[in-house]
Amino acid sequence: MIRRSQDPKFGDYQANFAMPLGKQLGKPPRDVAGEIVSNLDIEGFCDSPEVAGPGFINLRVRDDWIIDRLTAAVRDERLGVPAVAEPRTYVVDFSAPNVAKPMHVGHIRSTSIGDALSRTLRFAGHTVVTDNHIGDWGTQFGMIIYGYRHFCDAEAYQSDPVHELARLYRLVRQLMDYHDGKAKLDSVAAKLNEAEERLEETLSSTEDQKPDKKAKKLINKLRKDVEEGKESLQSLRDKIAEIDESPVLSKLAAEHLSISQAVLEETAKLHADDEENLRLWKEFLPPCLEVLNETYERLGVTFDHTLGESFYHDRLAPIVAELIDQGVARESDGAICVFFEGQDVPMLIRKKDGAFLYATTDLATLRYRMEEWKPDAVLYVVDFRQGMHFEHLFTTARMMGMTDTELKHVSFGTVLGTDGKPFKTRAGDAVGLESLLDEAVARAGKVVEENDEAKPNGPELSAEQRAKIAETVGIAALKYADLSQNRESDYVFSYDKMLAMNGNTATYMQYAYARVRSIFAKGDVDIEAVRAEKPQIFLDTPAERSLALELLRFSEAIDLCLKDYRPNQLTSYLFDLANCYSTFFENCHVLKAETSELRQSRLLLCDLTARTIQKGLELLGIDVVEKM
Repeated sequence: MIRRSQDPKFGDYQANFAMPLGKQLGKPPRDVAGEIVSNLDIEGFCDSPEVAGPGFINLRVRDDWIIDRLTAAVRDERLGVPAVAEPRTYVVDFSAPNVAKPMHVGHIRSTSIGDALSRTLRFAGHTVVTDNHIGDWGTQFGMIIYGYRHFCDAEAYQSDPVHELARLYRLVRQLMDYHDGKAKLDSVAAKLNEAEERLEETLSSTEDQKPDKKAKKLINKLRKDVEEGKESLQSLRDKIAEIDESPVLSKLAAEHLSISQAVLEETAKLHADDEENLRLWKEFLPPCLEVLNETYERLGVTFDHTLGESFYHDRLAPIVAELIDQGVARESDGAICVFFEGQDVPMLIRKKDGAFLYATTDLATLRYRMEEWKPDAVLYVVDFRQGMHFEHLFTTARMMGMTDTELKHVSFGTVLGTDGKPFKTRAGDAVGLESLLDEAVARAGKVVEENDEAKPNGPELSAEQRAKIAETVGIAALKYADLSQNRESDYVFSYDKMLAMNGNTATYMQYAYARVRSIFAKGDVDIEAVRAEKPQIFLDTPAERSLALELLRFSEAIDLCLKDYRPNQLTSYLFDLANCYSTFFENCHVLKAETSELRQSRLLLCDLTARTIQKGLELLGIDVVEKM
């Protein structure tokens, strides 16, 4: 409850805890604040604190303390940010795509957030193990094996195996959805009809009177049920029509009436180590992983381990046996389940037919991580829709005795289109991540070109430099746009907003860095030599002091980022810092400062700003550029 003051007249920081504390103690908050201040020893760090209003405690940091800290930061690679006193070991599980199909727009969130948290945790001084728990074993491979056997274009497979395997996956999925959709069509239509009737009855019953709060809530829920029912029904009809209206697809659908069951059989054979299915799996996997790794390389993301579902295949039966022996799981209608107090829905870990599920794999994975890496915390960076799964997983883990480890679902919202619905292509498919990156880079190229052409003395960049900068700026824009959101919120995707030269964007941050570097180039400044001299920093103007104080907040920003695993705390800080620097730049001459001592001081403030922006962006997995 100690936060930056919104107005400088209240000091630099304001403590607000005397008000709730006074209420608890039954004392006037102002008296409580006075008692706190009289016992507070912050001499050498702050000026004398003052009590204001009903009990606010205003704190103003001493200038000499700010100068001492900044002076030390000048020659410190960590920019004055101390490492944590008690390091922990974290396992961070993020990205986790299915290797059988291309990564899509949804993967940008898990990948960017997980990478940023891993980098920031490491910088803070913790031990971090990153693990990409890829889907390399499940039903999707049963689908591809079936597709390969029945629909493969041998020539296309030879020239581009990953593209052909992705096509086979989509085709089999389409045919499965068609048959499953036809089977569900009547029940979905009946459910919608029932929802519409309930809504109509409720509206009729409240027609002659003003509905109360409870009735309004029910009406809103019923309207939502109707809307969702209509969308589900329309989606099914669209999938069915797409097949029926295509002579080729309708013929295939007629020839493969039992495709869903056949896919399950192919998956079961793979899991039972069938020689041919295992051979095909081993053939398909390397090119799929190669394409994934190319995307990660482009994003600047690496993992310590990539242990997919296949790695845990032999551990599934033992983990089920362990759960039964411990009394955590029991048989129910032939299946093995974990039941939870107060909940009707159990967690299924082995089906009647002996097949294992995602929950089984996740429990085996968690057991392995505990034994192998002995973490203090395991973070799962996975979208919010998996909330119930992780609630069950963590409860089961505690029932198994894993009580000393923090288990955290770092959930995130959905990337939306301008229509407010999940961002998709015109054909209704999830937008591919590779095409997203290409478009961001192409648009960034136009921004870089326009910026370069508009320079007073003419363009400065070669075509090769422009292309390199465009790649860095475009991918940075995409990642930063995602990271700058509250991770739990949905956000609307917009290339124009993410590439804007102003506002809280990566482009603005990179421009702020490049602007500092251009000052050094223009003044022919050897900044390393300036750092090596005996640094002397002056805070003679409000703009200088404000920038200096903001620079020292870097450590706070990292703490806030890691407190509840929210990278947007770090992006907000960087934006504030860039704005502070902009005010400083407009009000304080650097190269033409009145004295050489003041020039050196301001050069050091510029340097610390650039280095802090660079380090902050690096923790977010984003590169800087020397010129824009």
